[in-house]
Amino acid sequence: MQMAFLHGAAPQLLSVLRIIAATSFFTHGMMKLFGWPAPFEYPLNALLLAAGFLEVIGGVLLAIGLFSRQVAFLLSGQMAFAYFIGHGSQGFFPALNGGETAMLFCFLFLYIAAAGPGPWSLDEVASKAPPVQQAGPSN
Repeated sequence: MQMAFLHGAAPQLLSVLRIIAATSFFTHGMMKLFGWPAPFEYPLNALLLAAGFLEVIGGVLLAIGLFSRQVAFLLSGQMAFAYFIGHGSQGFFPALNGGETAMLFCFLFLYIAAAGPGPWSLDEVASKAPPVQQAGPSN
């Protein structure tokens, strides 16, 4: 069964996917840095503080769609690192080692880095803006 009615909505759904993933990611960082909406359950070290900073700043930038490809690529790498450091050593299967979220974020962000942010983003708005003309003498 083809779902042709969804085909035309693919660009907008990419934007929705980016926004939902980014706001969820942002929440993970807020928990680490500020204990909101719930306290983070593990003691913080320098690595977790750096991760929280990336999650908050990267989550905001990705949610609004600014520097989306670069930010998504960076966050994908962060999640790959998190998976192998925090989960991969606890067994092969992500469902058993607690790494499903890190793995899904990793590949979701990698997809956004490749596909772009979708039409509902500041990157898209900036790409359609007319070029700024510089003042001064012209040749």
